[in-house]
Amino acid sequence: MARDASPPATQAVHTLLVVDDERSLRFSIGEWARDLGFHALEAANAAESLEQVRDNPVDVVVLDLKLGEDDGLEVLQRLREEDPSLPVIMLTGHGTVEHAVRATRLGAYDFLLKPPDLDHLAVIVQRALERARLQREVDHWRGAPERKQEMLGRSAILLRALQRLDRAAKTAATVLVYGETGVGKELMAQYLHAHSPRAQGPFIPLNCSAIPEQLLESELYGHEKGAFTDAKRFKKGLFELADGGTLFLDEIGEMAPQLQAKLLRVLETRTFRRVGGSSDVTVDVRVVAATHRDLKKQVADGKFREDLYFRLNVVPIEMPALRDRAEDIPLLAEYFVARLCGELGRAPAKLSPAALEAIKAYAWPGNVRELKNLIERIVQVELPEAEHEILPEHLPPELTGTAPRPAGGGAADTASPFRSGVVLPLAEVEKMAIVHAIAVCGGNKTRAAMRLGISRQTLRTKLKEFAMEDVADDEGEPQG
Repeated sequence: MARDASPPATQAVHTLLVVDDERSLRFSIGEWARDLGFHALEAANAAESLEQVRDNPVDVVVLDLKLGEDDGLEVLQRLREEDPSLPVIMLTGHGTVEHAVRATRLGAYDFLLKPPDLDHLAVIVQRALERARLQREVDHWRGAPERKQEMLGRSAILLRALQRLDRAAKTAATVLVYGETGVGKELMAQYLHAHSPRAQGPFIPLNCSAIPEQLLESELYGHEKGAFTDAKRFKKGLFELADGGTLFLDEIGEMAPQLQAKLLRVLETRTFRRVGGSSDVTVDVRVVAATHRDLKKQVADGKFREDLYFRLNVVPIEMPALRDRAEDIPLLAEYFVARLCGELGRAPAKLSPAALEAIKAYAWPGNVRELKNLIERIVQVELPEAEHEILPEHLPPELTGTAPRPAGGGAADTASPFRSGVVLPLAEVEKMAIVHAIAVCGGNKTRAAMRLGISRQTLRTKLKEFAMEDVADDEGEPQG
């Protein structure tokens, strides 16, 4: 067997498992794989191969058809049941068409004769790794169709932000996207990724506020089998899955201090250790972070590491609020109407001029997300099937100025809370907005979170922070 194959262009150390009952062949292929930069593991039978896959981050398997008393095809089937995305390359010393067909039907990536030509095996292994990476991306996008949404708008303020993104995309610099909740910070990160040299790599998003602190470390860096109570098998983290691409960390300001320290090390060294691991993993990942918070103030308050702030804030970019680009509102509204009508299979609808004016005049505190949610409600609930034009009467009262005033309401009830010459702390304004939203939604926190443009988990965190956990329960009934 030739041993002069050139190394595959891997961006991180991949693990190759050789399963063969012939020790000499296992050793030969294992040494060849190590020469190419792989981490090579060996197994002599079915039990050992399954144990290796459960305990280690195996990326590709080279499996013999005959394993002494074990049937290689049965092992293939069990390996695929253990991890359907794991590519398996079958080897045989006396293969038949029937064996090849059965192996293919069971999910084998390829079928080679023994002893394999190692130049050819190198090509097959690299293709198998690339196919597995692409399949992970396909599965990821299928699970999140909204992430393919286009970034629409013609306003000067948006175009300036996109121009800045274009320049940043050509560099390897870390980018920090600022903007209110619901403005489309993830879309900006997608735009940057799509216009960067990493566009063919994976784009992996994570909302740091949506995952409990004790699970976030495992989600980012993965864990070894047995690292904690529920770690029944090895798991890769998002940093590994994003290798060669972009990892988007939304709501970075919600990350706990102890996790901030580990993230800083990963950004500086491109290495990390899985939870419960004892060796470093090296990755090539571009990080784009986003926040709706004032990170400078959080640094001053001791809630965010200053060194991490400077490491993330290499290229700061602000996504404008929807109210600051009012000329884009009709374009976005019409786009959402057309898309939703298509998804529902109903006749195309349009917004009347009066409805467009009302939509354009509204302040949109929840930004693009609030606009999208409103259009969904109108098309699915408010607009009868027989009607094809959205009129002002289909809009909620807050957009048309017909919202009922609170009982006993006078001029003081609608007065602005911002008194002349008085600046309220941001936390107090947040608290007022939350109280108002919960009241408007009849005490229902889930609806209040949606109207505020934040997640239910973020609202829960805010209520705890402001000692307001007893405001109302999820059914809208005040707690006694």
